[in-house]
Amino acid sequence: MFELKKTEGRARRGIFHTPHGDIETPFFMNVGTAAAIKGGISSVDLKGLKTRVELCNTYHLHLRPGDDVIYKLGGLHKFMNWDKPILTDSGGFQVFSLSKLRKIKEEGVYFASHLDGRRLFIGPEESMQIQSHLASTIAMAFDECVENPAPRDYVQRSVERTTRWLERCKTEMARLNSLPETINRQQLLFAINQGGTYDDIRVEHMKIISEMGLDGYAVGGLAVGEPTEVMYHILDEVLPYAPVNKPRYLMGVGTPSNIIEGVYRGVDMFDCVMPSRNARHGTIFTWGGIMHATNEKYKLDERPLDPQCDCPTCRSFTRAYIRHLFKADEQLAGRLSVQHNLYFYNTLMDRICEELDAGTFTEFRSKYSPLLAEKLDD
Repeated sequence: MFELKKTEGRARRGIFHTPHGDIETPFFMNVGTAAAIKGGISSVDLKGLKTRVELCNTYHLHLRPGDDVIYKLGGLHKFMNWDKPILTDSGGFQVFSLSKLRKIKEEGVYFASHLDGRRLFIGPEESMQIQSHLASTIAMAFDECVENPAPRDYVQRSVERTTRWLERCKTEMARLNSLPETINRQQLLFAINQGGTYDDIRVEHMKIISEMGLDGYAVGGLAVGEPTEVMYHILDEVLPYAPVNKPRYLMGVGTPSNIIEGVYRGVDMFDCVMPSRNARHGTIFTWGGIMHATNEKYKLDERPLDPQCDCPTCRSFTRAYIRHLFKADEQLAGRLSVQHNLYFYNTLMDRICEELDAGTFTEFRSKYSPLLAEKLDD
């Protein structure tokens, strides 16, 4: 399913062949939590924004409208009118982050809905069944995402349980893919590496799950509060033990600089709510650094958000106009800004692929990894 075309140091350039089309790697997944990008961006819009893959949230779609509803309507691709790949997360992170009332058992997790407080249960089998109903391209294994920092003995027990849950996910996914009524009988399953910030636990876990023959391997439980350098260190330690012939996914990351540094360390796939969430609050990513669209200095600025960008927003509107929209509390401000940030992220991935093809990624990283993390002074 994964074709590694070339490398530059540890950075990788490849093609991921999926049931819903080929994806050039590295790539970024735009996050449509409830089958929609927040900010008024539709699936039709996403194609014009160069989106390669959309990520949707198993937990939220299970609660509403219900995965059974989406199944009856023909699966997530048909439901949201998107014919390219979709990745669904397992729901594990949301179970642990949104529900204060939860109880972890060997069979799974009992928790309270963040919507109405009703008691619910999700285990490995239930997560696979929900994701099978959604009929996504890629399903993520059900795991426990522990807080950082966490006591070593708890992290060790959690990782061992996550490994047992992965075995159950694999078995259940194989069963579901064999059923004639399953919408996507080629659904792929990714494992998730956990282990907090303990190098040895992380490495041992990756060694174990790498032997289980999954379709891809994610590194989870990072970018949740630990220093950025700690995240980079974990990647340096763990990724050498990930299978070379399978895609590698760094979950929930991150800033443009984080992505460049992740690619440098051998990551193929990324996702984050940052481009859309930050855009809705006026934080804009540009090729000159990070700008805040509501600043007074843009009141009479007739330039586009980013003069180097050819997104629909930058082709049509000025900084002065977008600043006005934010100050007037107009919803269009969010939509135009989200359009730009998603396009910027997807263009960044295109540029990274081009630099890897040309053998110039190292120079690109040296210039743009620090630059894209700075505040725009223009």
